[in-house]
Amino acid sequence: MSFKPSIYFTIFLSLLTQLTFAQYTITGTLSHSARQEIRLEGFNGINTYLIGITQCDEKGNFLLKYSSTDVGMGYLIGNDEKPFILVLSGENINLKGESLAYTQSIKVTDGIDNQLFGRYAQEQPLRDQALSAWNYLEKIYTSDSLFVCQLKSQIAIEQEIKRIHEEEKAFLESIDPKTYLSWFLPIRKLVSNVPDIAQYRTNEIPATIASFRTLDYTDIRLHKSGLLKETLENHFWLLENEGLTLDSMYVDMSISIDYMVKNLITDEIMFNEITKFLFEMLESRSLFEASEYLALKLLNETSCTINSNLAFQLESYRAMKKGNIVPDFSFGNNMLAPGYIGIKPQKLSELHFKNTLIVFGASWCPKCVEELTQIVNYYPKWKMQGVEVIFVSLDDTQVSFKMFANNFPFISICDYQKWDSPVVKDYYVFATPTMFLLNEKREIVLKPNSATHMDSWVDWFLVKGNK
Repeated sequence: MSFKPSIYFTIFLSLLTQLTFAQYTITGTLSHSARQEIRLEGFNGINTYLIGITQCDEKGNFLLKYSSTDVGMGYLIGNDEKPFILVLSGENINLKGESLAYTQSIKVTDGIDNQLFGRYAQEQPLRDQALSAWNYLEKIYTSDSLFVCQLKSQIAIEQEIKRIHEEEKAFLESIDPKTYLSWFLPIRKLVSNVPDIAQYRTNEIPATIASFRTLDYTDIRLHKSGLLKETLENHFWLLENEGLTLDSMYVDMSISIDYMVKNLITDEIMFNEITKFLFEMLESRSLFEASEYLALKLLNETSCTINSNLAFQLESYRAMKKGNIVPDFSFGNNMLAPGYIGIKPQKLSELHFKNTLIVFGASWCPKCVEELTQIVNYYPKWKMQGVEVIFVSLDDTQVSFKMFANNFPFISICDYQKWDSPVVKDYYVFATPTMFLLNEKREIVLKPNSATHMDSWVDWFLVKGNK
C-alpha cells in the first residue's frame, strides 16, 4: 500500500506539532485549600505570564497543564498570593501538602527535577552560610597575630572549605546535564550569593563579576528562569559595593555595559527589553554616569533598532549632556513671580546669574510637590550663593498652575500644553520632576536628581568654595 506525499507531510506536521507543544501535568492535593483557586505562572524576561488556572475540588485536589514552550521556572499561586516555585522542565509533577502558603508542608511525590530542586533549596543556604563563616575564620587565622601560629586550625578550616565546595560540586554533577535544572542551579547560585560575597567572601568578587559579564543574555533559558531582573540588579549592585573609588566604579560599569550590549545585538527584542530595564534601573539608583554611558552607546549602535520610546529617553542624554548649551526660551504671558525682585526678564537668556536651576514639574506629580516644597525652603540660601530658579510647569489649566505655583518666590511659567509644550520637547523632558543646573553661559553643569542633591552641590562648590 502506498501513500501520497501530501499524506506523509500531514503526518509529519501532526507529529511535529505534538512534540513542539507536548503537554505535561501538575497534579496535587492541598488539604487546606478546598475549592480554592490555583494558578500557574511562568516567566518571560522581566515579566510573568499566566499558563493555566484551576480550582481545587472539595478535597483539595487540582490539575494544571503546561507545555514545552513553558519550560523554565514557574509559580503555583493560591488565594494567599504566596508563590510556590516549581521547575517546569518537561516532567509530570505531583505534590501533596496543606497549602501553598505553608511550603514546609508540601512534598513533591513525583517529578525528579522538582525533588532535586527542593533538596538543593533546603541544603544550599546552609552550605553557603557555613562557607561564609569558615571564610571569615580563615581570614582571622591567617592575618591576626593571635591566631597565625595555629597551623592545625588553619589546615582544618581549609579542609572544611574544600569539603563544602566538593559536596556542592558532587550534587550538581549528579543532575542530568541535559535538564533545565542543571543549567538553572549554577545561575541561581551566582545571583543569590552576591550579598554574601560582597560582605564575607570579597576574594570571590572579581570571579563573580566576570561570571555576570560572560552570561548570555539572549539565552531563552535565562528569560524563562525568573532570574533576569535579579541578575541585572545584583550585577550592578556588586559593582557599586566592591569597594572601588567612584571613578573606578563607573569604569567597571562601563566594561559590564560593553559586554552586555555586544551580546545583545544579536537579538533585537531582548536588546530593547534588557537595555530599557537597565537604563531605568541605573537612573533609579542615581548612577547617572553609567546611564549616560549606556545611552550614548545605544544611540551609536547601528546593529539594532531602538524602541522609539526608549530612543527618546536616550536622546536626552546626547542632547542634554553636561557641557551642552541649552536652548533659549521665552517666559510668555503666563508668568508668575510674586517674590521676584527687580525687572522681570522675558526669556532665559536675560537672566544674569552665576547659576540657574530649571525645574520641570507639575501639580499632578506627587514627587514634584515634595521636591518643590524643599526647593522653596532652600531658595533663600541658594539665592545668596548666586543661584536662580525657574519652574516650568506641565499643568494644563490656569487654575491648577496658579494654585500650585502662585506662592513660589521664583519665576514660574506654564503654556498649558503639558508634554506637547515646545520647551518640554526642546529639553527632552520625559519624566517629572526633571532638573538642569546651568552656568552663566547656559551650559549644563549638573542634572540634579533631587533638591537635596542640588543643595549638596551648592554646599560643596559654592558655600565651601567661598570660604
